[in-house]
Amino acid sequence: MKKGNKEKFEEDIPHIGEGAKKKSSRVDVHATTSDLKGIKGFIEGLFRKFKGPGFALAMLPIAMAYIVCLGLAILPGYLLVEYTWNNASILRPLLISLSIGCSYLLYGISIIFVVPFLNKIMFLKLRPWRGGWFSLQSLPWYYHNALVQLVRYTFLDLVTPTPLNVLFFKMMGMKIGKGVMINTTNISDPCLITLEDNVTIGGSATLFAHYAQGGYLVIAPTIIRKGATIGLKASIMGDVVVGEKVTVKPHSILLPKTRINKGDKQE
Repeated sequence: MKKGNKEKFEEDIPHIGEGAKKKSSRVDVHATTSDLKGIKGFIEGLFRKFKGPGFALAMLPIAMAYIVCLGLAILPGYLLVEYTWNNASILRPLLISLSIGCSYLLYGISIIFVVPFLNKIMFLKLRPWRGGWFSLQSLPWYYHNALVQLVRYTFLDLVTPTPLNVLFFKMMGMKIGKGVMINTTNISDPCLITLEDNVTIGGSATLFAHYAQGGYLVIAPTIIRKGATIGLKASIMGDVVVGEKVTVKPHSILLPKTRINKGDKQE
């Protein structure tokens, strides 16, 4: 579509704004204005108009959250090393080295609890949503997943699969039933994922409750019913429901809006 001499890219997103009265199904994915009112609309307009600087400023809260989480999680280990440094006399180098090793384990246990606490007080429980990447409503999604990745890349891989990784995802809002085994850390949007009783998530499988379409971010729940098994390195995207006792084949991909039941053909 062209307007004058300037090409204007638009995308037809028929499900954007479902359940609401829409003026048009044609959405400009490069809009520099906002539909929000008041100060929120003004801020979002600046965010869209100056995307680079705006995004950098929008990341300041999560940067501060990282500092707080890391500082609190490192503190127990630091106190242990300081105590050993000041009090060890016999075999001092060995004891200090052992205390440094222990301090990392203390960090890992601490970060598993510190991050969900901060996620809770930052009110980062996500809700299904569809909209532009450069929107105020997308920021909780960025923040929530940034906190998840902090734990994943600094410690969680070392305790997967154990009850500790299940506990972490549960504290981050994931609905987890009885007898669930999670043998992966490739998980985003845990607060919009449901794993019912006796679900098994295979090694290095990927679960997330979002997808991108036509320049838009779509956040939608992912549900895995009782007794289902997600095979090795399979990928389950947002807005997917895996039925009871279904086994998703290793390395397969379930695209958005997939509904698969036992006996359904899989590619």
